[in-house]
Amino acid sequence: MENWLTAPLSTILETVASVFIFFTLVIVMVRFSGLRTFAKMSSFDFASTIAMGTVIASVVMNGGQSILKGAIAFGTIAFFQQAYASLKQHFPRMQDIAENEPTLLMDGPEFLVENMRKTNVSRSEIIAKLREANVITMDQVRAVVLETTGDISVLHADDGTQLEDVLLEGVTRRA
Repeated sequence: MENWLTAPLSTILETVASVFIFFTLVIVMVRFSGLRTFAKMSSFDFASTIAMGTVIASVVMNGGQSILKGAIAFGTIAFFQQAYASLKQHFPRMQDIAENEPTLLMDGPEFLVENMRKTNVSRSEIIAKLREANVITMDQVRAVVLETTGDISVLHADDGTQLEDVLLEGVTRRA
């Protein structure tokens, strides 16, 4: 009988075997589907990565799940992610419909309060990201962007260099 401290040897061996088999399948599938499989370039990629991790955990930790069923689920998610990326590449309107746009949270040292309100990002969260990016003075800040993945990018420079417009391409500037 299994409890929270012990497990039968057969369960332990089944778990170890599941990990080896399933991770071998994952490596093979990722080689076929490409590096984007675990990329976090968009909110869809992020959700796909979480779904794949859930499938892996379910197969490895739940003895009642078949490796074949997990492999099919994993492969289907990877295929759907590749198909979705291809659709976005061939039909730019698809990206407009399906993806959030990155949003400017700071324009230079100015906090864009309306954009912060619409994206539910607080001043203290931005300040934490500024510290994380080693910003020492507010005049170093060129822009702070909430990316489509939910990450916050801090663009800064010490020498007064101006930000090139291409780096804010597709970014919603004012709410």
